[in-house]
Parts: sequence; C-alpha cells; structure tokens
Amino acid sequence: MKDKKVTKTKPGARTKAPRRANGPQSHEVRIVGGQWKRTKLKVADKPGLRPTPDRVRETLFNWLGQDLTGLRCVDAFAGTGALGFEAASRGAKEVLLVESDGELVVQLTNIQTQLGASAVRVQRGDGVAALRHLSARSQDVIFLDPPFDAKVFEAAVEAAGKAVAAEGYIYLEAPELWDESRLANAGLAVHRYLKAGAVHAHLLRCTSAV
Repeated sequence: MKDKKVTKTKPGARTKAPRRANGPQSHEVRIVGGQWKRTKLKVADKPGLRPTPDRVRETLFNWLGQDLTGLRCVDAFAGTGALGFEAASRGAKEVLLVESDGELVVQLTNIQTQLGASAVRVQRGDGVAALRHLSARSQDVIFLDPPFDAKVFEAAVEAAGKAVAAEGYIYLEAPELWDESRLANAGLAVHRYLKAGAVHAHLLRCTSAV
C-alpha cells in the first residue's frame, strides 16, 4: 500500500480561507399575477428580510379575489416590496410601501421606476408610525409582514385595526398563530388562515364584517 501524501504547513504560515463573494448576496422572488406576472424582484441578503413565499402570496391573493382594481393598500413593512407590487400588479389604485432600511428604500424606488408603477409610493419610515398616521378606516388592504424577531406585532395589529376599512382586510404574517382572543382588543377576527412551514398566514377582518 502506498503511503498517503501529507502536505506540510510551515510554522506561522496562513492557510487560505474559502473565497467569498464581495458584497451582500441576493436572490429573487417573482410577481405571481396581474400585469407584471412573472416579473422578478431582487431580494438582498439582509438579516430579518424574509419575502412571503410565492405559494403563500398566490393563496393570499386568491383569498382577496385576484382583482384589486380601485383598492387602497399599505405594505407597512415592505422589505422586497413583493406584497405591495403584487397588489399594484393586480390593479390597486394606491399602494404605499413603508420601509425603514435605506438600502431597501432605494431598491424599492428603482423597482417602482422600472415597472412604471405610478400607483406605488415608497416611503422611508417606521411601519407602525406610518399606520398610526393613516386616517381611520381609510385602507382597503393592509399587509403586515414584519421581521419575525421584531417586537412590533401587537402595536402593528392594533394600528392596522384602526386604519382598515370596515369591509377591508389585513394580512398578517407571523411566526405563530394569532387566535381570536389575541385579536379581540383590535376589533379583528381571523377570516382565513394558512400554515406553510414556519409561516402563519392570517387574513383578518373587522369583527363587524365577519
């Protein structure tokens, strides 16, 4: 049997580390319906950035009826903008994208320009604060998809419950199930629910409309 070849390293010599790509890594999600169907949106590799999976978005917009023509929508924790741009693709007349990260705001603005999405407005700021500044019962659909480790869920749900129209909808994506008792203080109830992996997807309505 031949002896195995052993590579010796000189004392004090540095071993080469595996090469890593420069800058943040990115991947893509796609718009699943409407005028920009199959359009891909870039997803930056940032902590806490977790785009709603295509299958969950497809189910959500089935729940909402596919056609959002004339509706007013807010994506309060926009991230990649997948939910907000999906709504605009399906005919929403006003879509406010709120995002606190400056780099993501630039990315959202670039996508808006590339798509020619005149119904979309990008705003840098805090999602909960933006919801609190909206007029009561002024929005038809509100998307709530904060980072799962964010401590804003309770405040966001409460603020959205005041801003959504009486016959409107709130989409809540969370790391756990929100039951009726937890939603009662915000005057909301679960209308539709889906669990997909770690994602708990809720479509909420005002209790008067359920």
